[in-house]
Amino acid sequence: MRINVRSTIMGLLLSVPLGVASAQESPCFAELETMTTEDGTEFVRTPDACFENLPDWPYAPEYVIIDGLRQAYVDVGPRDADETILLLHGQPSWSYLYRKMIPVLVEAGHRVIAMDHLGMGRSDKPTDPDYYRYLDHTYRLETFIQALELDDISLFAQDWGSLIGLYVVGLNPDPFRRVILGNGALPVFTETPFELPKNPLMTRQMFHRSMTSIPAKQTAFFDAEGNRIDGQISGDFFGIWIDYARNFKRFKASDIIEAVTFFELSEGEKAAYDAPFPTRIAMGGPRSFPGLANTLVGVTDKAWLGLGTFEKPFLTIWGSNDPGNLGRPEVQQAMIAQVPGPEGWDHVRLPEASHFLQDDQGEEIARRINAFIKASPDAAPR
Repeated sequence: MRINVRSTIMGLLLSVPLGVASAQESPCFAELETMTTEDGTEFVRTPDACFENLPDWPYAPEYVIIDGLRQAYVDVGPRDADETILLLHGQPSWSYLYRKMIPVLVEAGHRVIAMDHLGMGRSDKPTDPDYYRYLDHTYRLETFIQALELDDISLFAQDWGSLIGLYVVGLNPDPFRRVILGNGALPVFTETPFELPKNPLMTRQMFHRSMTSIPAKQTAFFDAEGNRIDGQISGDFFGIWIDYARNFKRFKASDIIEAVTFFELSEGEKAAYDAPFPTRIAMGGPRSFPGLANTLVGVTDKAWLGLGTFEKPFLTIWGSNDPGNLGRPEVQQAMIAQVPGPEGWDHVRLPEASHFLQDDQGEEIARRINAFIKASPDAAPR
């Protein structure tokens, strides 16, 4: 059997708890063990103890096994509901991001499924960041939909959930009845888009300081016309973000989510976002996602063209105070222009919402989704 020396060394270096707590102080760490699939993929599984008593998260997990690895999800509401809503999160979040939306959607009578991407949430976590590949994520989503026999789906996708979900919609639109998009896109690249920093030790520290210095309740990054306010954080930092997420020792999910939510997170909510990653060895998924952008040259072209023929209802709901690339008004407008389905719908930019708009305005987003579904009965089941 061939031994991946790089992966083994990384595992030894990163098998320490996040933060300052020792292994003995962490109720999850003692239960964590490295496992191996039949094809030799090493992974860890976050113990159930890490997810106990999370605020506003009463949902029991369910699992689908794909290639020997568990894909986690929650499935709430009547299984025979007329409408099935699939929620896809981004990075470094997990389905907990949808805790404010799920009750409002279920109260309207819908079946709601929130899936955790591989390496995130309660899904299994291969330990080598190089294991994670974009087309494997899209393959797993397609397999997940088939395994649950989902059809006539209303999809809500954000951040990397949109890059994965829109790819599947573009190439295989049949299972989807509607799409709702929030701060997301399906980019098309003809060349590698993001240059990595030449002095990463310096830029990692600078990026960390900039993220952790954003007030818990955000100030405005843009004026009323959508122009970036001078002196505020620049949106041209994705190459630095790729390196930071992959390599910075103190990278924590809650630091990033706190930075790009409009409203302050409670200590319990921050702990919930960190719950999937009790040790650094569990963080291969969130560390890998940003770098996948540089692997998309020529990969998404056909799916993008496919979206150009998607005539079913398509709605965009944006957080307007998102300082990143996906928050820009021109990204939202590009999606509206590409997809035939958006015509006639009320596309909005929510003022008190940032990149993780589900956390900031979850109830309002869910109400808009309910209204969108009610207003589009012509999107009849096939």
